[in-house]
Formats: sequence, structure tokens, C-alpha cells
Amino acid sequence: MRKRLRRGQQGTGDLVGKPDHALVGIIRIPELETSPARAIGRRILWALAALFVCSIVVYLDRNGYRDTKGGTLTYLDALYYSAVTLSTTGYGDIAPVSESARLINVIFVTPLRVLFLIVLIGTTLEVLTERSRQAIKIQNWRNRVRNHTVVVGYGTKGRTATAAVVADGVRPSEVVVVDDDQAALDAAAADGLVTVRGDATKSDVLRLAGVQHASALVIAANRDDTAVMVTLTARELNPRAKIVVAIRESENTHLMRQSGANSVVVSSETAGRLLGIATITPSVVEVVEDLLSPEEGYAIAEREVEPTETGGSPAHTRDLVLGVVRDGVLYRVGDAEVEEIEVGDRLLYVRQGERG
Repeated sequence: MRKRLRRGQQGTGDLVGKPDHALVGIIRIPELETSPARAIGRRILWALAALFVCSIVVYLDRNGYRDTKGGTLTYLDALYYSAVTLSTTGYGDIAPVSESARLINVIFVTPLRVLFLIVLIGTTLEVLTERSRQAIKIQNWRNRVRNHTVVVGYGTKGRTATAAVVADGVRPSEVVVVDDDQAALDAAAADGLVTVRGDATKSDVLRLAGVQHASALVIAANRDDTAVMVTLTARELNPRAKIVVAIRESENTHLMRQSGANSVVVSSETAGRLLGIATITPSVVEVVEDLLSPEEGYAIAEREVEPTETGGSPAHTRDLVLGVVRDGVLYRVGDAEVEEIEVGDRLLYVRQGERG
């Protein structure tokens, strides 16, 4: 176990020091998806706009052009000339002969031809420039990411935890998912989350996710020993972050707290208790699920003490208070230590959900 811990904390070859373009495929920044029909339609409109502008420019200077059939150019001739010129077909039946017409071709028609071609082959260019665009987005994201939430593992527990965080007011762009399973990362990216591909037990991977600047870390690994290694590494990188860990066996709770976890959830025991309660009083389970769903019904929340509440009893506040957090320690209502609310306390209370 100790050897494994040391290997995990050694990193993966200084990923943090790599240039941003080398991180494309490891870090993925979400972007708005555009349907193929809309993308093609937008390119067609740009192409038509370039064709229209070119035809107007040519028609306004129609006297400077020569048509092999003779006569002055009509607007239809100008439109025809613009179409064959922008598409680089160039039959040569209509050609600029005056100096002004040739100057206009250099200043307006040639740039429009380039724009026209760019629009037509936009898909190819988009593929070629995608790596550069991602590198720029990664650089900007790494420069500004602060006080975000990092979720390690995007399985059932990680996905549910992320949904609860987002429902409680955190923007999806402020959540970073770390996983080594590409399918899980694809699901996270589809949910609008920033993703980092790699082994979260490696310090370099966690640094790429910005753990050193994060305000909270949710660890939903598949194995308890993995959760221990991630917690140790994360706590070393960020002594101030709030670390919440889900584990399978209750006997590892003490080890997780020693590793630096602020909160430990034993998933198997919690599910077992709810199953047992549901056989006797199923309505209690419904209430618990309601309290754990911040977007509807009732929810458990935490807030600062109001000045008018200082000195009073937690039982006599305007909200249903469940506990008082003082100096980082949670006290239940009724404990002698919190018979009177003090300045700096935080109240754990039941509030109305957003859609309740």
C-alpha cells in the first residue's frame, strides 16, 4: 500500500509543464453544440452574402468590364461574373479592362474569393483548426480557473453528486471531472462539464484539474484504496479545500479522515439503511430523498447567522434548524454547546426547494 501511495504521488511525467497544445485530448473544454443543418445553412448564407456583395461592386463599376458579346453589363451579367470568379471557374467571357475595375478586383473581389472558398471548405478548415482552438481555450481556462469543484470519478455516484452540486447553484463550467474512462468523460462533456483524462491518484493529473485552486473535491472512486490515495494527494496539493469522499466499507472511514477527508459517506451502509427503513416506513425514505433534492420540495442548506438571531436559541429562528456549525464542528440542536447562537456560527436548516 505504501509503495503504491508513493508511486501515485510521484506524478505522470510533469503534465503541468507541458505546452497547452500537448494537453489537447487530456483536457476538454465544453462548447455549444451546433447541429449539422444549422452549420451548413450558416455557411451557405455567408457564401450568398459574399456573392451578393461582389455582384454589387462589379455592377457599380460595370463600365470598366468588357463582355465578349458586347454591350454594357447588366446586373445579371455582374452576378454571373461574380459567381464564376468567386468559384475560380473563370470562363474569361467577362473581364475587367479599366484600371478602376482591376483595382476593385484586387481590393474587393479577390478577398471575397478567399472568403467564399473558406466558407465552402469551412468543415475541413474547422477540423484543421480545432486543435489550435482547443489549445487556446485550455490556456484561458487554466489561467482563470479558481474556487471550482473537482469530481473524481463520473460513475453513478459521481454523476449524481455533480447533479446535486449544479442544482444547488454551481455552474457546470465550474465543475471539473477527472476520470480515465473515455465513455464517462464523454458523458461529462455532454453535460457541459470540463473534463481531464487521467489517473486521479497522480499529482500531475490533479494539478491539471486545478485541485490546488479548488474550493471542493468530490471523490467517487470505485475502490476505497484509490479513494485514499486521491485524498492524500489532493490534501497535499490543497490544505484548504473541502474534500468529500464516498467509500464502500465503513471500516475505512477512520483512514479516510486521517488522509484528510472532511466528510465521508459510506454508500453501501447508507443505501442499506434506506432499504431497511423503506420496509417499515416508506414515507420516511421519500422525505429523505426530497431533502436531498435541492431543485424541488424541501432541501437541507447552510447559511450564516443573521444579526437578529445572535444570542437566541437555534430552536427559535425563522427556519427549521437541524444543527449549528461552530469552528468547523457540527452540533445538533439541543446540545449544550449551542444553546445560544454566536457570531460566526452557521446554521444547518431546511429550506424550500426551488420548485417546491
